[in-house]
Amino acid sequence: MDFNLTRFAPTPSGFLHLGNLHSFLLTKILAEKHHTKILLRIDDLDRDRFREEYVQDIFDTLDFMEIQYDLGPKNLKEFESEWSQVHRLDKYELALEELRERKLVFACDCSRKKIQEMDSSGYYLGHCQDRRIPLERKEVAWRFNALETDFVSLKSYPSHFDSSLILPTDVAFSVLRKKDQQPAYQLTSLIDDLHFGIDLIVRGRDLYSSSLAQLALAEKLSKPQFLETTFFHHPILKGPKKKKLSKSDGSTSIKSMRESGKKPQDIYQTLGEYLGKPEIKDFESFRAHIEITF
Repeated sequence: MDFNLTRFAPTPSGFLHLGNLHSFLLTKILAEKHHTKILLRIDDLDRDRFREEYVQDIFDTLDFMEIQYDLGPKNLKEFESEWSQVHRLDKYELALEELRERKLVFACDCSRKKIQEMDSSGYYLGHCQDRRIPLERKEVAWRFNALETDFVSLKSYPSHFDSSLILPTDVAFSVLRKKDQQPAYQLTSLIDDLHFGIDLIVRGRDLYSSSLAQLALAEKLSKPQFLETTFFHHPILKGPKKKKLSKSDGSTSIKSMRESGKKPQDIYQTLGEYLGKPEIKDFESFRAHIEITF
């Protein structure tokens, strides 16, 4: 069982941390095992949090940890001139227009505060569907109309197939176009993976719902090739307090470790401590530990 292409898909909203490194290394192991090429795809449409130094940090981290990839930008200048998501805006707009024509989106002007007030879970439950707000109105988001989505099928690595998954509440009405009229993550991630021909997606378990949302969206857009994608959802790396690592926590960033004088071996050892595997000291020992679970 071989795949054609997988990807690293970091978001330049902060400096990369041990959790990002963990995901990169898992992707690298699967790519080597299945003779699969790796694409570096940087998701940079969230311009409120985008900073050039975060993009540069992606290249610096991959270089420092000696993690190679086959396709994608090699530096900041190449990224901005050829690979940024702004160069694919036309593809996102075409998909949005198709969703609009097929009445698969509806307008929503709810704030986060209002959504929280309507349901203590914080999940949006489709309140605006019956309000029939014009899609042309300013300051409205376009949400996915998933009411007609019964079940979602997902292929999990290595060979499990589940065709009776219900779309989770947290993504049932995903935002596909934000209030600033920019396409949103669930749509752009799907369109990018289709554009590049990704057939193996490695991501954390925290994005399992997103995988289902994108599969449901692909089905509505009549993109059967995405439905054949294989997913590997890995456990989330957690810190000493058993909390998910965050880019806002500078202590776990590869940049801060590198600047404090730590070498790649030191970072592997720290990663091993987080995984409860002190024997991890380099990529080979990391792979030896991980292959037990594959």
